[in-house]
Formats: sequence, structure tokens, C-alpha cells
Amino acid sequence: MANANNFLIGANDEHGLNPPTAGKRTPIISYLGRSFYENEFNRAVKYEFVLACLRCGYNVYDVKPEIQDLSVSTRVVRVNRAGLSLLVTFAYNAFGAGNNFNSAQGIEVYYSPYNSYATQSRQLAEEVFENVVQFSGRPGRFVGQLSVGVLSNVNCPSVLLEAGFMTNFEEAKLMLNPVFVNNVAEGTCKGVCDFLGVNYVPRRIENYPTIRRNDSGNFVEILQYLLNQYGYNLSTDGIFGGNTYRAVLDFQKNNNLTQDGIVGRKTWNALLNLNPSANVLKRGSRNSAVLFLQRLLLSFLYPITSLDGIFGAETESAVRSFQNENNLDVDGIVGRNTWNALLNSSGRPQN
Repeated sequence: MANANNFLIGANDEHGLNPPTAGKRTPIISYLGRSFYENEFNRAVKYEFVLACLRCGYNVYDVKPEIQDLSVSTRVVRVNRAGLSLLVTFAYNAFGAGNNFNSAQGIEVYYSPYNSYATQSRQLAEEVFENVVQFSGRPGRFVGQLSVGVLSNVNCPSVLLEAGFMTNFEEAKLMLNPVFVNNVAEGTCKGVCDFLGVNYVPRRIENYPTIRRNDSGNFVEILQYLLNQYGYNLSTDGIFGGNTYRAVLDFQKNNNLTQDGIVGRKTWNALLNLNPSANVLKRGSRNSAVLFLQRLLLSFLYPITSLDGIFGAETESAVRSFQNENNLDVDGIVGRNTWNALLNSSGRPQN
């Protein structure tokens, strides 16, 4: 097997959120009175892909850390200056004018025949396509050719993944679903590993080592990325220094963990939400499992305006609505039965 540390993997997300790129969004979703924007998915899956690549031992490069849109030419310049081993761009498709939902669905992966590494790009596209279809459980459409700058003009194998259609009601819901986002990211990483001949390391708790202050490396960088998703503002430099240590202590405090600054199995579990159903959640709960719950409920089209990890009145109302619509005891408490229903639900139907 090849050594992952010999490769530099580039991750790119299409479009922007601040401000949102015009037109790159779902039709208005009647339950919520708003659209989901394409970059809400693209950016989230990009970061999960980065985390998966770091776990597998790769070096990573975020082509577009900015939250606003960025010109293709600027991204191409960045890629070529970085000397990437390969580039993956994340996107979400649309069919028609984009104002109404329709039946177009499925996963597409593109490469450019004009890329200097066209043969390798096609091979990478095929590996990513096969694995994302397998990991996500969604239908695959095809591997195709597309002549755009991030595919044609970069000096490395390059693919663009369209993970679904914003104009398909069921696939629109998946855009914000944290389980789907993780599955797409992991499938993409597995495709990269298969292409490069590198061992894929699954997203399981036993694959996350205990780390502590003064450690460094990929798993410290993973820790920093994860903490930033929970509202911390850390440099993702892979060095477990004072700021990272204090953020860990605060995260442990907010998640009812032993405040020792050591990231072991329990802290990793809370950070990664590998087993959210182990938590009984109710009004007043404040932890990472609540944030996972809120993201899931929003993807199921229950109004959640604040993804803050705090189980307040709005979250309780959404839980009660879900329980009522799924023939559960309507008590506003997320225990075993409600978790089981949530983790096996596809959300509200089109109305």
C-alpha cells in the first residue's frame, strides 16, 4: 500500500454563502418558508472530507476557506501553486429553471478530457462515483465529462462531485442531513484511497488515538476542525497548544465530561457524534448531541432557526411535532424510541 503522507489532497466547495451565490439554491420549501443553499451542503461535506483524509494520514489543502464565492481562476491559481496530488470539488446539481421540484435525481461525477492528467482524472472519477453511491445509498447516474476550469486547468487529477439534485424534494432534504453529509464525505475519501492505493481508515472510535497538550499531527488538526464546528476559533495548525487546550476544557464542560483537557474515547465520541442515540435529550440539554439533533430536524423540514446545541423551546416544539407525526409519545424527550425513529426517517413528505 502507498503511504498517505506522500500525498497532498485538495478540497474545494462550489459557490458561497456570505453572500449566497445567486440561483444556487433549492426551490422554496413550504414547511420552512425558505430555500436550502447549495453551499450549505458543499461547505459542510468539504470539511467532513478533509477530516476523513486527515484520519487516513493525508496532507490536506482547503482551496477555498472563504465563506463567500471565489472566482474559478483564483481557485485554479491556488491549486497549481500548491502542487496538489489531486483535487476534489463538491457541488449539488439542479434540473430545469430551479423554481420547482422535479424527479431528476442521483449522483454524477465529472472529469475533463482536457486536463493534463485526463486518464487519471477519469479513473479517480470512477472510484469516487462507485464509493459515494455505495456509502450514501443514493442512485448513481453516471461518470461524465465537463470542461470547466477546476477540472480542465489544474495541474493534477481533478473531479467534480454532484452529490444530488437540489430540485428533487427528497435530495434537497439530504443537503442538510448530517448522516448523509458524512456518508458522502467518507465515500469520497474511500474513492481517493482506492485511486491512490492507500489504506482507508474507517470513521470508528478505535481509530482516534488519545491526544493531549503538546501533541501535534493530523489528529490534533482533526480536533481543531471539529472544535471550530462547535463555535471555537482555532488555527488548524495541528499543534495542541494553549488555545486548543482551553477549547477542549470548555467543550468537555459543556458536554458533561471530565474536564482534564485530554481527548480520549468519550471526548472523541462527543466531538464526532458517532453514537448520538446514547444521549437522552430534553429541554435544557446543552451538548453536541443536541446540535446533531437540530441539524437532523432541520433536514427533515422542522423549523430550527438556531443551530446552537441548546435544547430550548424551538427544539422542543420540533421534537414534539416529529413525535406527533410519527406516532410516538409526544413528550418532547428524545430517548431510545424517538432516536430510532429519527435515525430511520426520511423527513416530512412533499405537500
